[in-house]
Amino acid sequence: MKITNLFGFKPNDLSKTLIGFVFLILLGALAHAQPAAFPSKPVKFIVTYPPGGSSDLLARILSKKLNEQFGQPIIIENKTGAAGSIGMDYAAHQAPDGYSFVIGNLGPALVNPLMSKLNYNMDQDFIPLCLIATGPNVLVVNANSPFKSLDDILIAAKAVPDKVNFGSSGNGSMSHLSTEMIIGKTQVKLTHVPYKGGGLAVNDLLAGHIDFLVSDALPVMQFIKSGQLRPIAVTSATRFSAFPNVPTFNEIGVSGLVALNWWGVYLPAKTPKNIVDKYLSTFTKIMADEEVKSQFASLGVDAVMSPAQEFKNFLASETNKYSKLIKENNIRSE
Repeated sequence: MKITNLFGFKPNDLSKTLIGFVFLILLGALAHAQPAAFPSKPVKFIVTYPPGGSSDLLARILSKKLNEQFGQPIIIENKTGAAGSIGMDYAAHQAPDGYSFVIGNLGPALVNPLMSKLNYNMDQDFIPLCLIATGPNVLVVNANSPFKSLDDILIAAKAVPDKVNFGSSGNGSMSHLSTEMIIGKTQVKLTHVPYKGGGLAVNDLLAGHIDFLVSDALPVMQFIKSGQLRPIAVTSATRFSAFPNVPTFNEIGVSGLVALNWWGVYLPAKTPKNIVDKYLSTFTKIMADEEVKSQFASLGVDAVMSPAQEFKNFLASETNKYSKLIKENNIRSE
């Protein structure tokens, strides 16, 4: 029987058809073998503190812009506890596929590892992508306090050592470490009253239960504006845009006292380079956005963009500074 009678094709037609089928099969196999462009599904944005705090609010601003850039939902996941260490540990053990990343700040990313044995290693478990925000602390007193300046606090502390007390958001917190810097540079004795969070410390300052507090800007901004708290000085190297009339510690005679809160983006170690590059180019665009800069400023921080090597250099400097401070002052997590 001839082929033309069996299939209804001439031999030449059949060969062309078979070649076409083979081509389509190979094309399908090739398409299947190629990985989907990143990202092709929702991305998890890990925050190491509860909703409503600085890290969480910054993350929510960024997630909106990331959604626009990535074209995928950005899911905020708050993993809280142990001064941010639980969330950082969780982030360290995510798959290195680009579908999870974390916003880390001074506490869980630098200070906590210096003070405690943890289940994560910042050098081994993470890729520091970029620094995205910085902001100073501000020393505040109750508006009814007799202390009108840092000199007033120092005079009272020297007259009766340990009588003047200060609050903080916990042992080893930025508010605690900033005050330890003041103590070290002025050689006064103060009593530390640690709280489980900055909000509780602010509440007790408003109630007059503590003498002063060195706080990040967000928890105290509204009370400074309402006149309930009096700002004395900021811990930045230059005056801070949110409090332009408040002097720096350098200006009031405490030379070299600079202590910044900061936030950076970290990816799990071994994340592929093409995905790391995608994140870096995306954040470079986002951090140049004027809307993002304005929204960050409303939270008392400056939007910045320091990519990987600059961020690593910054981290090395910060590690040297705080490891020395913690050791010299015998600061412990408990």
